[in-house]
Amino acid sequence: MKAVVLTGIRQMKIKDIPEPIITDNRDVLIKVSRIGVCGSDVHYYASGRIGSQVVNYPFTVGHEMSGIVMETGSAVSKLRPGDRVAIDPALSCWKCDQCLAGRHHTCRELKFLGCPGQAEGALSEYIVMPESSCYPVPENLDMDQAVISEPLAIGLYAILKSEITGDNKIGILGFGPIGMSVFLSARYNNVKDIYITDRVDERLNIAVKSGASYAGNPDKTNIVKEILNKEPLQLDAVFECCGKQEAVDQAIDLLKPGGKLMVIGIPDFNRWSFSVDKTRRKEITIQNIRRQVDCTKLALDLIAEDKINVSQMITHHYRFEDTEKAFELVSNYKDGVMKAIVEFE
Repeated sequence: MKAVVLTGIRQMKIKDIPEPIITDNRDVLIKVSRIGVCGSDVHYYASGRIGSQVVNYPFTVGHEMSGIVMETGSAVSKLRPGDRVAIDPALSCWKCDQCLAGRHHTCRELKFLGCPGQAEGALSEYIVMPESSCYPVPENLDMDQAVISEPLAIGLYAILKSEITGDNKIGILGFGPIGMSVFLSARYNNVKDIYITDRVDERLNIAVKSGASYAGNPDKTNIVKEILNKEPLQLDAVFECCGKQEAVDQAIDLLKPGGKLMVIGIPDFNRWSFSVDKTRRKEITIQNIRRQVDCTKLALDLIAEDKINVSQMITHHYRFEDTEKAFELVSNYKDGVMKAIVEFE
């Protein structure tokens, strides 16, 4: 079968590799239909690493995926050939203290699709996954929407962990797919006052059309001053979704005493810096978000029930043969890209 592999910094090639086979009776063989290009994929493409996770070339990335079941292991009970599925790319052991405590996203033996040293990614024609990672796609959803269930699940989980209510006022710094997923999840939870920032004006236009209270470009305006002019008592929670130190600094200035800083973005550096004076005096809570827990099915159901509309998130489509063009587009924030989808059909 064919797969797209990283061969160096900003280098990709299509290679022929062996087709995977089922070796565990709880696994399923899936024909890949769509892959979403995620920011973490782009980190590996552009810099070859995320923190301690360093690519050993050649390596396949990709984890936002939908596909069709082709074959099932003998112990698989909920899926059959022909079923359309969305994927949770986390492969947990289900036995360690974290898994038993309901924290299978921080499993001691966690393997994650497209993560160096853990598991090859899904940018290939076929992939084998455990049944536990596969979620049937509702009949009224297409395969693009199925892909979006992965980032949307992260947004739903982030809102859940923040414990905000409809009366709270929040900021989302970085309005890429994760920032938009947080926004859509907050709106679903009846949050009305949402302040958005991003450096891509086309994304800000989407935020305004989607009902944001404010949308500003930090490269063109003093977003802290403008937001605080509207909210002099400051914000209850700020979601950092771009992995930038300046966004964390802005978030701390925007938060009210007792507010929550939700750190979701993945930076290209190893250490955050926080103002001790401001965070201590305000008694700010800092909460990191590590993907999601048990939110994939919820994401699929909310899209299927038209309670969350993800149509504006998908902005670009590429053929499998043009995968590298998709990665270049996303890594350079070109053409107002929000989410680029690679199609296998």
